[in-house]
Amino acid sequence: MSKLKKGSKKLLNAWAFYDWANSVYTLTIASSIFPIFYSALFLGQTEKTVLAFGIVFKSTALITYVTAFTFLVVAFTSPILSGIADYVGNKKNFMKFFCYVGGLGCIGLYWFGIEPDEIHLSLLFYFMGLIGYWGSLVFYNSYLPDIAYPEQQDKISAKGFSMGYLGSVILLLINLAMVMKPDWFGFDTSISAEIAESGDKEKIAIAIQKAKDSASFEAMKISFITVGLWWILFSQYTFCVLPKGSSKGHKVTKAVVFNGLKELKLVWIQLNDNLRLKRYLIAFFVFSMAVQTIMLVAVYFGEEEIAWGSSDAKTQGLITSILVIQLVAIAGAVLTSRASSKFGNIKTLIVVNFIWMALCFYAYFMETPMQFYIAASLVGLVMGGVQSLARSTYSKFLPETEDTTSYFSFYDVAEKIGIVIGMVIFATIDQITGSMRNAILFLVVFFLAGILLLFRVPKEKL
Repeated sequence: MSKLKKGSKKLLNAWAFYDWANSVYTLTIASSIFPIFYSALFLGQTEKTVLAFGIVFKSTALITYVTAFTFLVVAFTSPILSGIADYVGNKKNFMKFFCYVGGLGCIGLYWFGIEPDEIHLSLLFYFMGLIGYWGSLVFYNSYLPDIAYPEQQDKISAKGFSMGYLGSVILLLINLAMVMKPDWFGFDTSISAEIAESGDKEKIAIAIQKAKDSASFEAMKISFITVGLWWILFSQYTFCVLPKGSSKGHKVTKAVVFNGLKELKLVWIQLNDNLRLKRYLIAFFVFSMAVQTIMLVAVYFGEEEIAWGSSDAKTQGLITSILVIQLVAIAGAVLTSRASSKFGNIKTLIVVNFIWMALCFYAYFMETPMQFYIAASLVGLVMGGVQSLARSTYSKFLPETEDTTSYFSFYDVAEKIGIVIGMVIFATIDQITGSMRNAILFLVVFFLAGILLLFRVPKEKL
């Protein structure tokens, strides 16, 4: 295929289409069905604890700690890998590698269990999915200034997120139908002939419910496989169209391995000559810490802290909330893009952070499903907007350079370290106090600090 020109419609659409491919991970694995599945593994326990790595963890604290560890690995490895990619000129190959690791990790979640002989392999599959998703994003994001002109970046960034929300909702609806109506998809919901012929209506009703729960549980496991396949298959169009990278004819040597870290140090030095970019990065580091933590633990919070009434109501309610978030997020990304065009990126980000801060206060007090639905609507409104606008604002503030991979690697490292700090603080407060409410209220501090730091970002490059 001939190389497409920067700014061409086909190139931009192919780039945005990767959001369609990989966003099913964030919706099904990170945000909806996996948290429900993970919670179901502890239904027989009153304390909901699990033994892993020789320590007894609260179930939600364990998955939060593992998530934080994964982001720590991403933070340390992505600059090394992006440095190699930039030096050799093959960042698409690295993007492919992480895509496939993530897809296979999702498929491996089919065998996830919490028994002592399976918990560590289970967490490895979870780790693979998470590192595959976030590891691929450092290379995906670095393509933005390469394929789009500054005036195109807000719009195409928002389009990518919108396509991701739409595609992930389509697959989630299919997975939701599998979970709620497993018999429609051929899952076994039959009961034994002995029970059926017993004539005991109560016993039959219990058996039918158990059979349905078992089939739904199996459907959840199958949904993980569909995510892995969707991600890998749909990403092929993006890989076919995107350029390989600027080939420099270099080969990987021992000296090149730590080239990425050297480039990060160089970027840090160059930030001293770009006060606007430096101050924006500090603000982004702080508010992203809270945003990403909330998005990663929201369903676990809803599962544990909201009074749903029954298991079925909980499953339906949580998935409905996620669907609301995704659908509203499509409009949120577009509205935020328009607001940034009219009022400016920084002012829009300040308003969005105020909304996030108010949501933390609201979440501390909410108890009913309706209150959770309201929170889900507001989260959706600002979720897509803050992610899309944060990415495009950084891209706009970059100096004239061909070394976009190193700059976006720096951006991703800042984001990942922020997530590690946010998740560790959240998990520790949850583990010590036994309440996720206390943990989510603490995130107000990060949003407030982020707002104050955004006010310090100069309007013009200094």
